[in-house]
Amino acid sequence: MEYKYPAKVLISGGKPSGGVASFAESLRHGFSDLGLRTEVAENASILRRPGELRDPAVLKILSLAAVFAAPVARRALCVAHGFPCVAYLGWPRALGILSSYRLANASGGAQLVAVSDYSALQLRSIFGLRVDAAIRNPVLPAFLEPVPQASANRDAITYVGRLHRSKNVDRLLPAMRDVLDETPGLHAWIAGDGPMRESLEKLANGDKRIEFLGTLSPGQVRERLRRTRVFLSANPTEPFGIAYLEALSQGCAVAMPASGGGLEIAPELIGSRIQLFSVAADRTSVASALRRALSTTAAIPSLTASSANAVAKAYLAASAQFTSHGIFHPEANG
Repeated sequence: MEYKYPAKVLISGGKPSGGVASFAESLRHGFSDLGLRTEVAENASILRRPGELRDPAVLKILSLAAVFAAPVARRALCVAHGFPCVAYLGWPRALGILSSYRLANASGGAQLVAVSDYSALQLRSIFGLRVDAAIRNPVLPAFLEPVPQASANRDAITYVGRLHRSKNVDRLLPAMRDVLDETPGLHAWIAGDGPMRESLEKLANGDKRIEFLGTLSPGQVRERLRRTRVFLSANPTEPFGIAYLEALSQGCAVAMPASGGGLEIAPELIGSRIQLFSVAADRTSVASALRRALSTTAAIPSLTASSANAVAKAYLAASAQFTSHGIFHPEANG
C-alpha cells in the first residue's frame, strides 16, 4: 500500500508554556518546513473537533489530556511524555495518566509513542503497555542557530526547570555552593518556578552568587545558556530531558545523574562534555561532576537528529503504520 502524507497535522499543545508547549511548537515548525498544513490546538478543544478526530487524512499528535480522545480518533499518535510516578504525582493523577495510555493501546486508530527508549522500557516492563515507537523530542529551531562568538565569556552554573521535589534542586544547591567557593567569579542561576521555590531560596540563605530568575521564555533561556559554563540537573527519572539538548546546543557542558532518558541524548559525549554523578545526587558526587564539567572544552556537538524537521519526519514514518482508513496496522506500508 502506497503511503500518502496527511492533508493536515493537528497537534495538541498543552499549557501556554512548559515542555509540552515547546514540543508542540517545535513539531509545528518541522511539519511546516515539510510543506504540511499544521495547527496547534489546546487540549480542551480537541474533543470539540469530532470531524478532524475521525478524519484519517488528518494526522493527530495528542499529548496529556488530549490522549483521552484516542477512542474516537483515527490516525492518532498519542505521546507519552513520561510515565506515571506515584511518589511525585499521587495516585489519582498517576492513575489518570495510566488510564489515558491504556485507552491509546485499546484504540484501533491510535498508537502510543514514548519520548525515549528509557520511557518506553518503563511503560512496557512496569505498566505492561504496548509502546509502538520511541521518538525523541525536537529542539526549538532557535536553539540550533549558530552561537555567537561573544558567548565564549561564560561564568555561570545554570539550572532550568520546574522547582518541584522530583527535580532534586535542594540536593544540587550545597554542591553548587561548594564549587562557587572554589571558583572566584563564578555564579549560579536557577531558572523556573514551582512549589519548592521558597524553600530553595531559604536554603540559598541570601547567597548573592545564587540568583533565582523565575520563569523565562525560550529566548531568555537561550541567552542565559549562552553565558553558562555548566548546565546542571538532577532528576534521576527524567523521561528524556529536552533541557539537556538545549544546553548542549548553546555550548554548555552538562552535569546530570547517571540514569534517565538524558543518557540517550549523546552517549558519545559522556565523560567529556557530559559528566555524570550518582543517582542519589549526594553533595560530593555532584560537586565532583561540576568540577569535571568546568574543565571541559569540547566543541558544540551536531544535533541535526534533534531538529524539528528530522523529528517531524520520524512522526510521519510512524504514521505510515496506519491504513488508509486511519486504523493502526504494523504492516500498513509494507
